[in-house]
Amino acid sequence: MKTMINRTHIEGLLYEHALELRTSGPNSKNPGTEFIMGTVSLATDDAQVNVVPVHFTYVTATTAKGGANATFGVLKDIIDGKLATVMAGGADNAAKLRIDSAIGLNEFYTDRNGKEELVSAKRNEGGFVHTCAQLAEDEKTRNTFETDIVITGVKRIEADEEKKTPEKCVVKGAIFDFRKSLMPVEFSVLNENAMAYFEGLEASSKNPVFTKVKGRQVSETITRTITEESAFGEASVREVKSSRKDFVITWAQKEPYVWDDEETITAAEMTDAMSARQTYLATVKQRQDEYKASKQGGNAAANKPAAEGGYDF
Repeated sequence: MKTMINRTHIEGLLYEHALELRTSGPNSKNPGTEFIMGTVSLATDDAQVNVVPVHFTYVTATTAKGGANATFGVLKDIIDGKLATVMAGGADNAAKLRIDSAIGLNEFYTDRNGKEELVSAKRNEGGFVHTCAQLAEDEKTRNTFETDIVITGVKRIEADEEKKTPEKCVVKGAIFDFRKSLMPVEFSVLNENAMAYFEGLEASSKNPVFTKVKGRQVSETITRTITEESAFGEASVREVKSSRKDFVITWAQKEPYVWDDEETITAAEMTDAMSARQTYLATVKQRQDEYKASKQGGNAAANKPAAEGGYDF
């Protein structure tokens, strides 16, 4: 399997944060180690509307090689208030940051309408944080992603005037993290020519297409005004806010990679990656069941085996 590309670049004003300084417990790999976890959100546009979060799971003061971890220092300065946020100090005083991260998944099981479902939410996971004197002049370059993807399906979705969502294609497939772990994802395509291109690939679970894409991250709050006329007097006017978070593809390499090739990825490697994912999900499920059982005083439910099939992520 080739070295898989998966990187994101976010730069902007420090909008807000939810960082915590913690100490690892006695059962951890390195007990008593201080670390930082939480999220940092950057406003990537000048209007501070597109606010992109980056999640950090475990950032220690030193690197694996024993040197000082610069990212820990910046995050600690944010916690200590040495770097101001837009929400606390205003845009004029907010720190300018750039973060080079990667796409990850926040995964957990949830009960919806009595049915247990897996939630796999895309997010920027970890990375290197730096302060900077100036932001890139072009706002479109401040919230980008680039990744290799195995595409297994493309679906066109009509525009919704009421929700103010445009017509788009949803590109379904899988990407990989630095450990080469498989992660199912869906990206959006808004450009008409791009939609026609991806539909023309005719990708499916039995006929996947392996390629590289680039795009931009959208993370904004949309406010809709709903007016209801009254039989008499003034109309009823209310505002409804909804969040729009999306990864929008704006570029694809001219020629896809060769599928089922030792220099890219083989069908056997793909099958192994899918099997490893099922093992991982079983672990996630077991931990969640054990936690739920500890709260309820019951026993964890048994894991169900994954259904067999093609490349169905």
